[in-house]
Amino acid sequence: MSEAPSARIEEARQRVAKRLRDLRLDAGLTGQDIVERTGWQKSKVSRLQNAVTPPSTEDIRTWCRVCGADDQAVDIIEAARTADSMYSEWRRRNRSGLRPMQVARASIHRETAQMRVYSSTLIPGMLQTRAYAVALLSDIARAKRIPNDSEAAADVRVERSNIIRESGRTFAFVVEEAALRRHVGGPDVMTEQLLHLLDAARYPAVSLGVIPAGASARWPLETFTVYDDEKVFVELLTAALTITTPSEVAQYVEAHLEMTRAAVFGPDAYRIIAGAIPAPS
Repeated sequence: MSEAPSARIEEARQRVAKRLRDLRLDAGLTGQDIVERTGWQKSKVSRLQNAVTPPSTEDIRTWCRVCGADDQAVDIIEAARTADSMYSEWRRRNRSGLRPMQVARASIHRETAQMRVYSSTLIPGMLQTRAYAVALLSDIARAKRIPNDSEAAADVRVERSNIIRESGRTFAFVVEEAALRRHVGGPDVMTEQLLHLLDAARYPAVSLGVIPAGASARWPLETFTVYDDEKVFVELLTAALTITTPSEVAQYVEAHLEMTRAAVFGPDAYRIIAGAIPAPS
């Protein structure tokens, strides 16, 4: 649901992170060596070399110094500033509303043959009704203080979702029961949404699992989507991460498989969905 940076921005940030990783490897250092030589937390080193957190100018200078590559600092700093300026421009353009983000995501959905989705708090976008999408996107627009173009954005989202009816693709959704019971819009919106979910669960291309509220305790993950086991979009509160590193993508694939094992399917899932439908007033 968050606004995701464009592919060009993500690529620019990944290039900076790769240069940091390459410097470390060329110097024969491990991530732990960087931790010990800088005094940083291990998590910070991981975030910097995996493009999760953009490095500051001082971060780059420190990294280059401990790798014995002070002469490369200026060039990497400039590359990082270019990525930051691209991000600032992207943020400026997206102040016009949410529809551009929906349009931007359409191409990757169209190109994907296998999609794995996990959601802990909301109905996944590909399974949303228009009314649910309008209500949700309206809330997002208000929270982000951007123009409320939720009607137009919802139209794009629903049109994009029509691919779940097509053959030749597979869509594996796993949702927590809490996502079914979190009311978005009024009771009528939720009733329509959950009835639609029951219909969509029977589409040939769709696998829909529900993790019961009483399932063995697990820490719910952030919402994520895996595209053809090659790319992952992870949705956070204020942004979305695009992950392409094979080892990390594999971790999300395994996480989805683990959540799938915790879910129920078929009639058991249908009963949970039907039980979440609001009672008539």
